[in-house]
Amino acid sequence: MVVSSERSNHTRVHGGAGSEGAGQRHPRAPLHGRKQDVSSKIDPHSATIEKFVENVRKLYNDGTGDFKAKFDAAIKGVQPRPQGTEDKVWKDWQGASIDTLCNFFEEWYAWGLKQGVHDGLDYIEKFSWINYENDAGMDFVTTGAGRDVLADFTNLQGLQMDDPESGKSLVDSWIKELGPKKMADFRKGDWSTFNKFFIRELAPGARPIDGRLDPGVVVAPTDCVINMIVDELTDATRIPVKTVTMNVDQLLNGSRYAKHFTHDREGKPGGGTAVSCILMPDTYHRYHAPVGGQVVEAHDNIGGVYYGMRDFPGLVNKGNVGYGYDYGMFADFRRGYVVIRTPYVDHEGKPDGDGYVALVPVGLNSIGSVQFLEKFRNITKNSAPVEIEKGEEIGCFQYGGSLNILLFEKGRFPALQLLMGQRIGVLEEPKRAKRLFENFRRPEPRRVPPTS
Repeated sequence: MVVSSERSNHTRVHGGAGSEGAGQRHPRAPLHGRKQDVSSKIDPHSATIEKFVENVRKLYNDGTGDFKAKFDAAIKGVQPRPQGTEDKVWKDWQGASIDTLCNFFEEWYAWGLKQGVHDGLDYIEKFSWINYENDAGMDFVTTGAGRDVLADFTNLQGLQMDDPESGKSLVDSWIKELGPKKMADFRKGDWSTFNKFFIRELAPGARPIDGRLDPGVVVAPTDCVINMIVDELTDATRIPVKTVTMNVDQLLNGSRYAKHFTHDREGKPGGGTAVSCILMPDTYHRYHAPVGGQVVEAHDNIGGVYYGMRDFPGLVNKGNVGYGYDYGMFADFRRGYVVIRTPYVDHEGKPDGDGYVALVPVGLNSIGSVQFLEKFRNITKNSAPVEIEKGEEIGCFQYGGSLNILLFEKGRFPALQLLMGQRIGVLEEPKRAKRLFENFRRPEPRRVPPTS
């Protein structure tokens, strides 16, 4: 999987519809948006894979921190291979040593410059068997030195994809694999590195904005699969049968606007709608405003973990690209959010007051950050609201196998609604459909993922 580096955490990505300018590099932000654990004693930014592996071995062998104890406990808790798991994505961690871990990281790093369009999740899934249905494994990857090691490796992968060697190794093969039909949607640009190629801009007219002047029309924020609609949100909504949770206050990092989506206008619990928009690895990776209005609050660098899905295969292989997964845990991953004050209209098209829509980009495994354009970075109650047009670019992931979550107020977005002749999907190639959408290697979890 191709990633953005921590060094790129505040890279300004300029371009796209209606914008100009060159990207600017800014200093690296602290890991996870907070101070590093003192006990880890690791350089937070290894410059080479050799230095990274040296650091990992030191952490394990010096015995002064929590790395050895947590790694050994994680390995003791590794579960057997679930029935139906493909060889390609299986890694047996039972009885693994520190040599096993270091060799795996070296192999994963070397594979980075060889991966194909549909291979991005393979090594992540191989690694995820350490914490699959494993409490000690979850502790290892989400806390202490284990978390910091994974942050360092994520940064190292990002540096690899910022290197011109990544452009030479991957860009031409990805263009060929994607094919002329898909590539026709994109404007040729500076693709000297793979990260630059991955956030390629759309060609003019490739994504016309529907209902541009109609405030009642909501548009997709990016190329995505809509795989969840949750209505009547509360602070910890549980959906019958599918056991989905959604803690809006956590997703919005305690924003003063969270109650607009979990309560009605009278302040009673039971609020709005959440829509999950999953980005696919081989599509467009910038995200845009679903409605127009004013951005009244925004935050682009909420710290969190990089790994730690108790059942990662369940996200990517649960029949419909994560439908029904425990979305409450996304509040623990790196993310940003934008709250837009937008005008409402009634059935006659007359003004019906103002309300709020939120967009929450979430960076999952191997994604070091979300990246907003300068215009939309860190807008607070002390800032003036920033005007935004429907369809205007907000930011990007430098690896887009992630998701955007849209939040709406009570009664304002009850369902997906289409007009005759509008696109509802595509007829897929069976190979791609099997790889991304079908339940072809889905193991059933033995325990329900934690909801908090």
